[in-house]
Amino acid sequence: MKFFTQTLLFLQKIFRKLIGTRNDKEIRAYLKRVEKINALESKYQAMNDDELKASFEELKKAVRENTKTLEDVLYDSFAITREASRRILGMRHHDVQLIGGMVLHDGRIAEMKTGEGKTLVATLPIVLNAMTGNGVHLVTVNDYLAKRDSEELKPLYNFLGYSVGVITERMYDDMLKKEQYNSDITYGTNNEFGFDFLRDNMKYSRDEMGQRGHNFVIVDEVDSILIDEARTPLIISGPTDKKLDNYVRADKVAKNLIKGEKIPPQKMDDVETTIGDFIVDEKNRTVLLTEDGTVKAQELFGVDNLYSIEHAILSHHLDQSLKANYLFVKDVDYVIKDGEIIIVDEFTGRLSDGRRYSDGLHQAIEAKEGVRVKEESQTLADITFQNYFRMYKKLAGMTGTAQTEATEFAEIYNLDVVSIPTNLPIKRKDFDDLIYKTEREKLHAVVNKILELNKIGQPVLVGTTSIEKSEALHKILKDKKIVHSVLNAKNHEYEGEIIKRAGQKGALTIATNMAGRGVDIRLGEGVKELGGLFILGTERHENRRIDNQLRGRSGRQGDEGASQFFLSLDDNLLRIFGSDRIKKIMDHLGVEEGEHIESGMVTRAVEKAQKRIEGMHFEHRKHVVQYDDVANEQRKVIFNFRNQLLDWNFNISNKLTEIRKEYVSILLENYAIFDGLNREDFNLEGLISALQEEVKVKISIFEIQNLEANDIKSFLIDKIENLYVKKMSLLHEDIRNSIEREIYLKTLDKSWREHLHQMDILKTGIGLRGYNQKDPLVEYKKESFYLFNELVNHIKFETIKTLQLIQFATENPEEEGEEFVAKREEEKLIEQRQNELRTEKNRVPEIQNSVSVNPEFRQKPKPKRNDLCPCGSGLKYKSCCGVSGPKKGLLAKI
Repeated sequence: MKFFTQTLLFLQKIFRKLIGTRNDKEIRAYLKRVEKINALESKYQAMNDDELKASFEELKKAVRENTKTLEDVLYDSFAITREASRRILGMRHHDVQLIGGMVLHDGRIAEMKTGEGKTLVATLPIVLNAMTGNGVHLVTVNDYLAKRDSEELKPLYNFLGYSVGVITERMYDDMLKKEQYNSDITYGTNNEFGFDFLRDNMKYSRDEMGQRGHNFVIVDEVDSILIDEARTPLIISGPTDKKLDNYVRADKVAKNLIKGEKIPPQKMDDVETTIGDFIVDEKNRTVLLTEDGTVKAQELFGVDNLYSIEHAILSHHLDQSLKANYLFVKDVDYVIKDGEIIIVDEFTGRLSDGRRYSDGLHQAIEAKEGVRVKEESQTLADITFQNYFRMYKKLAGMTGTAQTEATEFAEIYNLDVVSIPTNLPIKRKDFDDLIYKTEREKLHAVVNKILELNKIGQPVLVGTTSIEKSEALHKILKDKKIVHSVLNAKNHEYEGEIIKRAGQKGALTIATNMAGRGVDIRLGEGVKELGGLFILGTERHENRRIDNQLRGRSGRQGDEGASQFFLSLDDNLLRIFGSDRIKKIMDHLGVEEGEHIESGMVTRAVEKAQKRIEGMHFEHRKHVVQYDDVANEQRKVIFNFRNQLLDWNFNISNKLTEIRKEYVSILLENYAIFDGLNREDFNLEGLISALQEEVKVKISIFEIQNLEANDIKSFLIDKIENLYVKKMSLLHEDIRNSIEREIYLKTLDKSWREHLHQMDILKTGIGLRGYNQKDPLVEYKKESFYLFNELVNHIKFETIKTLQLIQFATENPEEEGEEFVAKREEEKLIEQRQNELRTEKNRVPEIQNSVSVNPEFRQKPKPKRNDLCPCGSGLKYKSCCGVSGPKKGLLAKI
């Protein structure tokens, strides 16, 4: 069997040499296309600058008019870009760089060794794909590289008629950021692109949104961004939007209100009455404020209207405080343990550590019991890098090391890896690892090697796996008074400049493996004769790719160079994987203190350990993606609908009418009484109580007790609809739409945040389902589906409830209702005024602020309602700055 396996491997090697690998076939195909680009070089070299620009504009026009595709103009575009680069930047693309450009354009990953000019390669597909006018993004690992590349290449892009933008971390001006995204080509970091996407989906106006779409993206150092950083999702989090002192205030008010009771009607014509400040319905777990209770609560809070928009949060806190005080009982629903409120599981009776009631109820109970009220941080928005970058119509990447992760790129991102040959043969010598018994012996050997190389002036780049290790080596060298630089990936701009000089004669640089990435190290004068840059690795990284990146800093563009790793049995990798086996080998060979072993067999054993760890990390990232894919489908639905709400062409009134019908249907289902499978009757008392509490619709039991189910449904829909239409008829259509959108959006955002919290809780405990012989992922999909259905209904019905509760302050409702049907000329002026207000922000609070009067006007006597408004709008005062009486603007009451 062993002989058969060895024979098969030998034949495979022979076959590969004769036929070539799959990658070789790809390269041969691309080389044939390179010949066609080269054939156009003389044509464009003969043109002057204006002719070259005109030729490019013709290509661009053909693409934008859809008379030609990008594939049709690829050869000419690449040839023009190469010629323009030669003239503007003084750099001409090599043939292998043309191959890299085509690989990127095809939506693949171009693996190109360090120093092969990936930055210049990216210009080819960028220039080509920007022709569509839909924007091209180039993602780098840090702000320094984004600014550097955009500034260096801007002259080339400008020559070809393109605008260039750059997004950086400290860019707080939304309008400036939007301008950068509207450029033909935008550079930036993966974090900023991802966070801006999340921020855009938290905005309340399309005008405030920065990103204009996800057309084509090239990810530089693609392995770092899509592999290494993909283990941690992007999360925008923050505290809840509630003031902690409001919980305490609401608790004091709740304790000062008097519990009341209902007095049923005695006669047919009588109506149900209540006494007291609030009614507790223990059966339905609700607490309802009476009219007397509302007035008393307003006095205790010191506000004139508890249901106005600015005081709505107090109303919510009071509701929760009343529930906390009169529905939730200490040592039944919860206990106090170590100064914290711990929920008691209603089914098992066990304490549920870590769980908290949502929607401010837990804080209300904390205020009730006098323990510290905790402010919960919550996820406002989140997305993984995997799902962010998969939104692009076309995704491509480039790096010096990708083949080791080719399987993951294919499985997660559907990306092929193509290894591009170097322009010149690699001359770097990669020596076998040196392995020592202890960390102390290894560091001693590293320092001796540094001294040996430093003595002859050969530059050395020492790679460490952590900041801690680099600081330890720095201390030893400092004590020995050896001049050196230390880079810990803390200051990208500073380190980029330092790493450039790491190839100068006598230079000694200590760096974590990732420090200064993306910056080429050019050899100084006379360094080639000394053997080039020497890479000295002090430890193997968990991932082979990181080690290859460190080696790849030396030997760029056919330069001389060398690399070697110094290891010890104390290193994390060897200590966890296989150090016992290597220790036995060393003991068998009689290795003394300070001595080392140098063996290809040991090096292969280390690489085998690295493969195992890489496999573990891949499974973890795959696990993250599988779970986020579930949330991502929900995210798409929510974000798409949110964008619809921001569109003023979306008919929100029809949508709300549909939701009212759904609300009534669900309400009737909730209060239906069943006899077996058949509905027998309705709990009319519960139904009436719910209508009054949720949408402030008062009906008598006598109005519906003799009606059939369909008649009850029609009656309730008409009742709710008529009350809403009558109330909203006081408003101009634009203002009504603005309020409806605002409330719908805020309800959606608040509910989505709470849903994300519930999903986090679900994800935390879902793994335990595995002990019950169930697939946790399948269970997670089921549970999240139910949660999402609840979310959708909650958003719709909470919006309806809020809009039904909303009221508008007027000085004289009868007069206001009559005079809203005014002269046609005045209606036009009102519409013009409100359009001006809406263009500012499209938000109710902003509209309120915008109609406040100027200081000069405030000093004059208040005009009468039918006088012309002093602001000069031409409207009557009551329809302009005095539009809802003494409270400026449309003061909504919830």
